[in-house]
Amino acid sequence: MKTAQTTAAIEELFRKTVKKDSQIYNAYMLVNSEKHDIYINMAEGSTGSMPANPQQPYYIASVSKLISAVLTSILVEKGIISFEDPIARYLEPDLLENLHVYKGTDYTNDIKIKHLLNHTSGLHDFFEDKPKQGKSFVDLILEEPSRSWTAKEGIIWAKQHLEPHSPPGKGFHYSDTGYHLLGLIIEKVTDKPYGEVLREYIFQPLEMKHSYLVFSEPIENSDTPLAHLYLNNINITDYKCLSVMHAGGGIISTNEDLLKFMKALVRHELISESTIAKMKQNCSKFFIGIDYGYGVMNFKTIPVLMPEKYNVWGNAGSTGTFMFYHPATETYLIGGLNHFRLNRKGIKLMLQTIDRILK
Repeated sequence: MKTAQTTAAIEELFRKTVKKDSQIYNAYMLVNSEKHDIYINMAEGSTGSMPANPQQPYYIASVSKLISAVLTSILVEKGIISFEDPIARYLEPDLLENLHVYKGTDYTNDIKIKHLLNHTSGLHDFFEDKPKQGKSFVDLILEEPSRSWTAKEGIIWAKQHLEPHSPPGKGFHYSDTGYHLLGLIIEKVTDKPYGEVLREYIFQPLEMKHSYLVFSEPIENSDTPLAHLYLNNINITDYKCLSVMHAGGGIISTNEDLLKFMKALVRHELISESTIAKMKQNCSKFFIGIDYGYGVMNFKTIPVLMPEKYNVWGNAGSTGTFMFYHPATETYLIGGLNHFRLNRKGIKLMLQTIDRILK
């Protein structure tokens, strides 16, 4: 009886959250706890004339960073790279030139792979930071939706228009620029495009058949179309400029594929327990009650502000995406709201879902 009541409460929360918010055109959420005998896979809204379907693939935005970090950790465990390696060992001199000049000092050679992973490189964020003069990157891509951007082009734009924030290791600043550099390093050491490396090391082994990097191909085509993605209430799903999302946010997946990933991560089937511990421990303060490690957001107890019951780990994205594990209830919480700038609403939905499970 308790399971049925909990399931009904979660479903009601999800559908009410979507229906009352004019910015949410389609949304997806999966909640799974074997401990509490819960499995819910839901969708609400629509993609064009088609009702949203729980099996539908959608952009997972910065949830991609956890997958990127795990991919990096796999290569570390294989001895191909090290968290301590300087990025200058792998990247081209023209890309590195004037990459990190802070208050007249060039710190480029001091940046290590670990700094990219936990956003302590001090580098700018090409997607969120605004230049002192000229248009922001978001404005630029909205004006040129048909232009394809490579990760390298995004980094070069950032070098030319943005300023670093601190020396490496001396401060936290969320940086998509850093994760794009990480993606280029992975391409360098594997001699393969980033999408192919994802498929080889993660998607194929876990049978994540409907997951792929934007503008590449899934292992198996979905029976449902790609969910519409919005920015400023504009449908940008087919914009070629989304190619720039790359290692920082360019993965498309489904609720069920992401559940396969998180279960494999929790069960130490992708990387060892000690490596996951390192990813969680080498962290910096992201927000009050949230630390950011190597691609991992870790919610920690802050009296009143962040109660212990919300202790989860995983990652979240600016489109209201989330992929977390709640150890206390052994629950996986996965979903997305598919509209940029809805990150807080996605996290709120996840925390409210935990409330329903704990009642």
